[in-house]
Amino acid sequence: MGLNQFSGLIPSGIANIPNLIALELGGNLFTTVIPDWLGGLKSLQTLSLFNNLFTGPIPPSLSNLSNLVELGLSTNQLDGYIPPSLGYLQVLEEFTISHNNINGWVPNEIFGIPTISLIWLSFNYLEGELPSEVGNAKQLMYLHLTSNKLSGDIPSTLGNCESLVDIKLDQNVFTGNIPITLGNISSLRGLNLSHNNLSGTIPVSLGDLELLQQLDLSFNHLTGHVPTKGVFKNTTAIQIDGNQGLCGGIPELHLLECPVMPLNSTKHKHSVGLKVVIPLATTVSLAVTIVFALFFWREKQKRKSVSLPSFDSSFPKVSYHDLARATDGFSASNLIGRGRYGSVYKAQLFHGRNVVAVKVFSLETKGAQKSFIAECNALRNVRHRNLVPILTACSTIDSRGNDFKALVYKFMTRGDLYELLYSTGDDENTSTSNHITLAQRLSIIVDVADALEYLHHNNQGTIVHCDLKPSNILLDDNMTAHVGDFGLARLKIDSTASTSADSTSSIAIKGTIGYIAPECASGGGQVSTVADVYSFGIILLEIFLRKRPTDNMFKDGLDIAKYVEMNSPDRTLNIVDPELLDDKQLQEIPVTMKEKCIECLVSVLNTGLCCVKISPNERMAMQEVAARLHVIKEAYAKAISDSQAVISDKT
Repeated sequence: MGLNQFSGLIPSGIANIPNLIALELGGNLFTTVIPDWLGGLKSLQTLSLFNNLFTGPIPPSLSNLSNLVELGLSTNQLDGYIPPSLGYLQVLEEFTISHNNINGWVPNEIFGIPTISLIWLSFNYLEGELPSEVGNAKQLMYLHLTSNKLSGDIPSTLGNCESLVDIKLDQNVFTGNIPITLGNISSLRGLNLSHNNLSGTIPVSLGDLELLQQLDLSFNHLTGHVPTKGVFKNTTAIQIDGNQGLCGGIPELHLLECPVMPLNSTKHKHSVGLKVVIPLATTVSLAVTIVFALFFWREKQKRKSVSLPSFDSSFPKVSYHDLARATDGFSASNLIGRGRYGSVYKAQLFHGRNVVAVKVFSLETKGAQKSFIAECNALRNVRHRNLVPILTACSTIDSRGNDFKALVYKFMTRGDLYELLYSTGDDENTSTSNHITLAQRLSIIVDVADALEYLHHNNQGTIVHCDLKPSNILLDDNMTAHVGDFGLARLKIDSTASTSADSTSSIAIKGTIGYIAPECASGGGQVSTVADVYSFGIILLEIFLRKRPTDNMFKDGLDIAKYVEMNSPDRTLNIVDPELLDDKQLQEIPVTMKEKCIECLVSVLNTGLCCVKISPNERMAMQEVAARLHVIKEAYAKAISDSQAVISDKT
């Protein structure tokens, strides 16, 4: 029953099948809460509910499924905490709840399950420390906790998990040192600790892991010597950028040499050195104290002055209290979305005259401050009908004296493209909210192309978005598309720069799986307009196929681009969204006009394929992409107009 278009509630009649062994409903459109009665299916071994629209908490009743081997709840809208009672599932092997809104802590009970081999909790809002009990999971092979709010030290007991193959703890707020005990995990092939607050040195023991193929320690506060053994011999296998205190390593890393302290050969030299060092140290200490005092005084003054990052007087000023009042104290009832670096609230600002969207940055999350600055720099001087208009910004302190940063945007009433493609909406308008005509899809993709063309070729300097995806494309009342979320955007001042791969700047970027260009997928790729072109091409294919690039059908080397390429042009109608073929407008036109509409689809998909070439140099520039799509859109509009004229003449 998986990978269909089933919607609504899970049929309650399933509760009357006591001997049911597997219930696989993934990849559908089921909504509301996961029913408690599932806990009564005592024979169940597999429960797979991934890629649906379930909301609410994980039912504690699932802990009654004593025979459960696989529990898959990823990619829904679940919230609440992970029930500790799931630790009663003593034969559970796979537990996945990634891409939800789960909060609370990671219960230590799940690490006491003797058979657990896979735990995927990434992209949630989990807090607190990773329990030391993780070391009890002797069969654990995959531990993925990417993009949560986990903090504290990484427990040294993690090194007791002798079966681990892949560890992903990146994009959290872990502190302390990297445990030396990780060097004990001889089976380890991948380790990602990037984008945390780790300090200290890199354990030499990691170089002893013979199977380790990928190591990402980037964007921490690591210092000292970079090892030269094992994985550290291969520059394509390690990422260590963003750690200012590292030195040494193999020559290809181009790091500074580590300082060598010479040994004094005599007591005389030692005593002379002391006579020089002691007064010098006293002087330096005094100077450092003065510098730090001046630094903190200046920071305090900055906090008092609360200046916006280069926004001119045309942007209205708003305070923290204005935004708090407009969002009813940032209440959950006004929360309309969450992202990597903050939350978005619907608000009535400027004396209730305007409904706006307020993006409040979670400054405790690593990278959020840079994201705020990036959006300000990207949007303060650009204006285009297909960019989400920024109304103003707020950089101040909140009622508790903590730093507060927010951006205020025009509110987009139709939500984002992801919701349009995959959400069923409310029951009373389900039949219309998800129906997207061919003309609407053409209009949306042309809008996005125009926005990217402007960003890449405007007079203010080339802007590379770096994270284009459907949830960053917002729609207004007229279904006009607007590109937003510039939290990862990079500004290249030379607006005449070529779009070839040679014109990129060397800076590590992060995108979204499924949309990030291959040359950037390792996390140490290049900021380039052609990377945006690749993301655009994937979105184009997704709009007309209505398939996510991360769909389960895309595996074993098959991705959405190869899928389209294999089936174009002869089997185009077999792969596009079936809803396009049911389009009432298409059904009413003559056969010859239908053929022109099919030509339109073939041309659109071919344009998308030209954007997703593996080689960056083979991709189109956005100017050419936008021009080609305008021609296709106009040709389709003319075909419809001509067909309607023919129908009118016959009547």
